[in-house]
Amino acid sequence: MTDKLKKYETIGCCGVDCGLCPRYYTKGDSACPGCGGLNFKEKHPSCGFLTCCVIKNGFEVCSDCNDFPCKRFDAEKDGFDSFVTHKKVFSNLDFIKRNGIDLFNDKQKIRMSILTEFLTNFDDGRSKSFFCISCALLPLDKLQESHDMVKNFKDTTDIKIKNKRLRELLSKTADTLEIDLKLNTKK
Repeated sequence: MTDKLKKYETIGCCGVDCGLCPRYYTKGDSACPGCGGLNFKEKHPSCGFLTCCVIKNGFEVCSDCNDFPCKRFDAEKDGFDSFVTHKKVFSNLDFIKRNGIDLFNDKQKIRMSILTEFLTNFDDGRSKSFFCISCALLPLDKLQESHDMVKNFKDTTDIKIKNKRLRELLSKTADTLEIDLKLNTKK
């Protein structure tokens, strides 16, 4: 299937921040087009959330449905999903339900813009997942503060030094807020 299934492919119908996922920024065949994006079914052959939410019911996100949260979210509610970006599923969908998808998308675009800058100017080739997780989990105001602070890192062009400084800054911010940025969150 080569059609887009949704208007906002950077926002998963299940609430995942697709536009902040490492696979969204991957070059080549394994790049993900986002939720319901072009050629989505080739990348994700079976997604129960997308089938129910978008294809069967014509919604953009699950929180548009009167049955939200349904049994599809049981693994999320019970904490069985160890995929780090799933930590924000309910808060994202609740925000959309209260404030609308357009406002959420505006905030998502800011996060994606910051992430793009981090990946372009600070990635040492091994930090994409860390930057994606940081941009997904840190509160937007703290992420923007960190982004503003890294503009002062102009005293060096060494990518390894710039990367180390940014990682330390993001980690310190996360630690202060008691946010776990580790990739492995299995219980």
